[in-house]
Amino acid sequence: MAVNTVTFNNKTDQEFSKTVKKRVRQYFEENNISQHANASMIVKTVVLLGLYFGAYALIISGQFSLTVMWVLAAAMGVGMAGIGFSISHDALHGAYSSNKTVNYLLGLTFDMVGANGYIWKITHNIIHHTYTNIHGHDEDLEVAAFIRLSPHSEYKWVHRFQHILAFFAYSFATFFWVFVKDYWYFFKNPLGPYENKNHPLKEWITLIVSKVVYYGYTIALPLLLLDITWYQWLIGFMSLHLTAGFILGIIFQLAHVVEETMHPEPNEDNVIENHWAIHEMITTNNFARDNKLLSWFIGGLNFQIEHHLFPKVCSIHYPVISHIVEKTANEYGIPYNLHPTFSEAVASHYRTLKNFGDPNFTLQEA
Repeated sequence: MAVNTVTFNNKTDQEFSKTVKKRVRQYFEENNISQHANASMIVKTVVLLGLYFGAYALIISGQFSLTVMWVLAAAMGVGMAGIGFSISHDALHGAYSSNKTVNYLLGLTFDMVGANGYIWKITHNIIHHTYTNIHGHDEDLEVAAFIRLSPHSEYKWVHRFQHILAFFAYSFATFFWVFVKDYWYFFKNPLGPYENKNHPLKEWITLIVSKVVYYGYTIALPLLLLDITWYQWLIGFMSLHLTAGFILGIIFQLAHVVEETMHPEPNEDNVIENHWAIHEMITTNNFARDNKLLSWFIGGLNFQIEHHLFPKVCSIHYPVISHIVEKTANEYGIPYNLHPTFSEAVASHYRTLKNFGDPNFTLQEA
């Protein structure tokens, strides 16, 4: 059941949406290219899974020093972030393959690294992608009570320090996800715009089984099989999650919480006055488009504009279609938010955190 559902004025400014969709579709048709994964995407999948589980296998072998195992734990964190960015994300959007079974199985990689794909599809695919940067609806804006990611959320004194606190908080993202967030969202009511949402029994079972498996191979097995103390295990486990959390937290924030992106509010009729496609353009930001290594690792999430407009297209294609989207946006006079480098995007996010943490910062400036 939906509650206080925000809608968009999709009867106006339809031409941009129609044109950009037509042009991107023509690109795939004229070049006889599938919009799903290609050989490069499959190779990347193997490499990232190999990094995560390969590092784990080396740790659990017990053949290395504590220092080497610590480095391998951090490598698992890098692999975990990469799996989330480049495999799970595409699969859970149904973009990796035209085969639903393939998407489902690859989507389980999310559960294999401790998170829950079902809840992610609700909070990210449905809620975030529909209500991007809309306070009270976009769950991605609700990181922590001491982090203010929307100028429309309640101000607290602690927000004065959020430009410092936020980066530490991001580091605990996956740790919180594994032990708290998924359970919390299963019981949360309302969940975004959904009230009294019933979760299928299958998903409850998947949640419990996958969590037990994850706790088993990351907590129980290392303590049982390795000649280490509990605090040595904890250092490794936290190194894994602090690495993955920091990477994931930073990347996702650069897409929507920067100076150029907007935070629209619905009118008295609970309607956003823009067409949905235009709303996505003004609330979303790309960065480091020419950084091939970064684009490879984060699954094209630095092409967040293209991802929001075409979530069913595999991320491996975003670098090419981004030029189609930008050209079309320029023709229609619609902003195409872009930071040329990763460091510029991080700096913009930092300044935004400072602005939203300033009690004198007004909503008119947002």
